[in-house]
Amino acid sequence: MNALDPLRINLGAGTDILAGWLNHDVAALPGIACVHDLNVRPWPWESGSVAEIKAYDVLEHLDDFIPAMEEIWRILAPGGTCRISVPYWNSWCAAADPTHRRGFHEITFQFFDSASPYCRSRPYYSSARFDILEEEFVLAPGNPYFSIPGVGEISIRGRIARRIVGIIGNYLISNLIQDLRLVLRKS
Repeated sequence: MNALDPLRINLGAGTDILAGWLNHDVAALPGIACVHDLNVRPWPWESGSVAEIKAYDVLEHLDDFIPAMEEIWRILAPGGTCRISVPYWNSWCAAADPTHRRGFHEITFQFFDSASPYCRSRPYYSSARFDILEEEFVLAPGNPYFSIPGVGEISIRGRIARRIVGIIGNYLISNLIQDLRLVLRKS
């Protein structure tokens, strides 16, 4: 990464070190360029200075979700994107890790999207606004108890397919949806 490259931050990188990215974590692990506790605000990046953020398996560990989303919004440049992966609210991975503070529902991020009726009905929750560019459910059949040979993660992306799987995962079968993945763009 040189000084002319747009800043891309891999929040909570852990051991997933990405070349060309500023790798961040709360722990001083090998390859981590920035050590900072994201519960301490403001975060150590200038407003509007970041082109892209990857926040996989990070937001569920933080004390306060809405202020974290506001920090993501603050540091992203206009039109900047954030890729997020979080555990689904009724999945084993939301509850198993003792450092997780919360799980997430597919509607959670709609409270930050001004096109959503959830954001329009409660605009006072936060002033941070994002366009939801992509949404997907991640299914991992049998996980964590056993693996099914030849079956890995299954991605559900289509709107109708997500609705059907969402109904099944919310009302009939807990632990069906493992994670939510989204791509948000700063509005």
